[in-house]
Amino acid sequence: MLIAGMTDLKDAIAFAEAAESPWPKSMYMPDGQFVMTHDSGEKAPDNEVLGPVTPRGGASGMVYQGGKLIAEWGDTNRPDMTFSVAKSFLSLLAGLALGDGLIKSLDDRVADTALDDGFKSEQNRDITWRHLLTQTSEWDGTLFGKEDRVDHNRVVGLAVAEAPKGTRRALTRPGSFYEYNDVRVNRLSLSLLQVFREPLPSVLKRRIMDPIGASSTWKWDGYRNSAVTIDGKSMISVPGGGHWGGGIVISARDLALMGLLVSRGGAWDGKQILPGGWTQELVKPCPVAPFYGLMWWLNTDKRQFAAASERSYFALGWGSHIVWIDPDNDLVTVLRWIDRKKTPGFVDRLLGALKK
Repeated sequence: MLIAGMTDLKDAIAFAEAAESPWPKSMYMPDGQFVMTHDSGEKAPDNEVLGPVTPRGGASGMVYQGGKLIAEWGDTNRPDMTFSVAKSFLSLLAGLALGDGLIKSLDDRVADTALDDGFKSEQNRDITWRHLLTQTSEWDGTLFGKEDRVDHNRVVGLAVAEAPKGTRRALTRPGSFYEYNDVRVNRLSLSLLQVFREPLPSVLKRRIMDPIGASSTWKWDGYRNSAVTIDGKSMISVPGGGHWGGGIVISARDLALMGLLVSRGGAWDGKQILPGGWTQELVKPCPVAPFYGLMWWLNTDKRQFAAASERSYFALGWGSHIVWIDPDNDLVTVLRWIDRKKTPGFVDRLLGALKK
């Protein structure tokens, strides 16, 4: 579907449709392994799936410029797993917690509000919320049957590993080393649950998704073993991705609404949904990982996408799922099930079309 007669976008859309992810529609490889853990190179028992796995749809996407929909393709209403885009949703919830005063400062110790012993060790006691949000916490432990070691030496994006993924390495002090580690992201999610004292999907729905007009089709699945008790009530702690199943299952249309909210500084229809200034905080480069903000990927030195504006930033999920916000061109673009290696070709074509 093309909006407003912008025929120059046809090539970009056709490219995105032809560049569909090679992942199987069932989400399982012929040998029965979940495609995510297969792509990660994980072996048993590290690859055990703990949450639901949703069979996938086809390539889809949406492009907004100046807040107006200018292009749309595929089934943009179909909810699909979104993998690590869930991390960027966690960062929005962290902003709400900060605005509510549940977290006084990003540089406060998480141990000060923890309802369990996950931050009592010498390694973990000085971890701050900022460390968790920038993936520099170096948290040490096991959560829901997964030890942090599972994602040691993991290569994602611009990271470089010195040993095979899952090989234990010596930990450093919190804040000194960046590592993309889903066990630690799940620890952030549990810690946010403990300060809200309410399931995160409920907070997200009430405080963000309903106010921006999202559908009722999205969900955030937990693990079969991720129930915790808070204030005498059993609650599911949800993961910050679909690495071992679960995570946010959502449509391209609802992802676009989230992207529009962030691009507008967290305001919607004249109401401030996210705390003022929080969206600017999200994109401040991490000192030890300048390509990363608070659970959002940055285009520092144009190392993500050379053709995109350096001020662009992204919610990225394996598979691939992309919410691309480009302030310089007033763009919000959502891509679902695109081959990550071919994404630069789409970026080149889209920006080229908009310049004509």
